[in-house]
Amino acid sequence: MNQQDSLVHSYLFLRRAIGFVGVLLPFVVVVGSLLAGDGLLDSISGYYYSPMRNVFVGAMCAVGVFLLSYRGYDRLDNTTATVAGFAAIGVGLFPTTPEGGHTPLQGVVGVLHLVFAAFFFLPLAYFCLVLFRKSDKSRPTVRKVQRNRVYAVSGAVILGCLALIVVVNLFPDTGLHPALWLESAAILAFGFAWLTKGEAILGDLAPTPV
Repeated sequence: MNQQDSLVHSYLFLRRAIGFVGVLLPFVVVVGSLLAGDGLLDSISGYYYSPMRNVFVGAMCAVGVFLLSYRGYDRLDNTTATVAGFAAIGVGLFPTTPEGGHTPLQGVVGVLHLVFAAFFFLPLAYFCLVLFRKSDKSRPTVRKVQRNRVYAVSGAVILGCLALIVVVNLFPDTGLHPALWLESAAILAFGFAWLTKGEAILGDLAPTPV
């Protein structure tokens, strides 16, 4: 394997690692917390205050490190990944405001959490809708066209979920945990998009030997 092939495989591994963490995170923290005897919480970020705190923080920091290590095709790719990477670490280290009473400091930290969350999800949506869909070929392969559809749907899901989270937070608590399911859907969309970019899903077919 030459150096170029080694780099390609390293980037594919990095993209898949980001994707796997994203896909697994909602299931692990929710199921793990339920098995520990806790009920459903109002958001994925709320699991910071559950027995799954270390899993949540570790996963966000891992995603952050992976994104900071990511190198795309140009400076815009790299800058977008860097912003999302720092934001992911911020989401993990600056917890959301706890339910019920909280101190003024916890309120400030909670606001910072929301800012980091926005700077995490919005670049990820930009990756899906713009950067991942670029091609250096005038005629993309059939699989590339299919992957672009996955990216478009993933980006739309992320933006749609963010908008709906803002809306549902304007209404009284119904006990149905809508923000939890919307956050989970956004994280899953992000994970599937990166798995697709890593060609774990819809990878290009190897050429048939002649």
